[in-house]
Amino acid sequence: MAKKATSLLREQLEDRKKIIILPGVFDALSARIAEKVGFEAMFQTGYGSSAALLGMPDFGFLNAGETVDNARRLVRAVKVPVLVDADTGYGNPLNVWRLVQDLESLGAAGIFLEDQIWPKRCGHMIGKEVISKEEYLPKLRAAVEARKSKDFIIVARTDARAPMGLEEAIERGKAYKKVGADVIFVEAPRSIEELKKVAQEIDAPLVANMIEDGITPTLPAQELLDLGYRIAVFPLSALYSATYAMRQVLTELKKTGATRETQKMMVTFKDFNRFVDLHKYMDLEKRYT
Repeated sequence: MAKKATSLLREQLEDRKKIIILPGVFDALSARIAEKVGFEAMFQTGYGSSAALLGMPDFGFLNAGETVDNARRLVRAVKVPVLVDADTGYGNPLNVWRLVQDLESLGAAGIFLEDQIWPKRCGHMIGKEVISKEEYLPKLRAAVEARKSKDFIIVARTDARAPMGLEEAIERGKAYKKVGADVIFVEAPRSIEELKKVAQEIDAPLVANMIEDGITPTLPAQELLDLGYRIAVFPLSALYSATYAMRQVLTELKKTGATRETQKMMVTFKDFNRFVDLHKYMDLEKRYT
């Protein structure tokens, strides 16, 4: 019997010689593409989900139901582990407890749970605030205790660097590890030196968040592994590139009534049908007709 996706992610995390590269995906199609090109795990980005589902920024508009529904579509679309951006858990420890149970039951491989106040905002935006450790720790404890299997990964994220400084962020990371988080994510270090300091002081698997043109220097995954990080998330690369290509193509179409000049940005009709496994369903149709 094939191993469950959650077990596969736990195995990847325990291999200290490799870094897990998580591309950000925001719908079933982007998840299928990430799987087709060979990624062994992926990250359901809240920023991308808010943009794709609502056409709105990562500014606290996405709710728990929308996150769970999107996760269900992504998990069904692929066979590899999907880690879900659960924002702040959308409420108190009981809300976090239910959210973890819902996501684990549909096959998600884990969550990112952050300590911002609600409504939260993207970790690389200005104006962030965080709740106290005393308020966050019960939510984290609820997440840890709600899972049925330890293969379900709990990533504890702190956004304390911006409003309270790097030392506070590091102290929070240490405290979150003690409560039972599998992975620690200090969001938005501002330099390579800060990335190094986090890795030197927190004895836990660590996440580095690589947002193009964001606050943190964007480094190759191998360099992050050398610094001491175990997971490199590139949450917005696919979203930004897809947005760029669509804008270019649609701008040309509006101006000229044609798409000849931008057709090189498109996959072909046949290629796209391969991405969505059309042949599989055509064979299935034949079976039943």
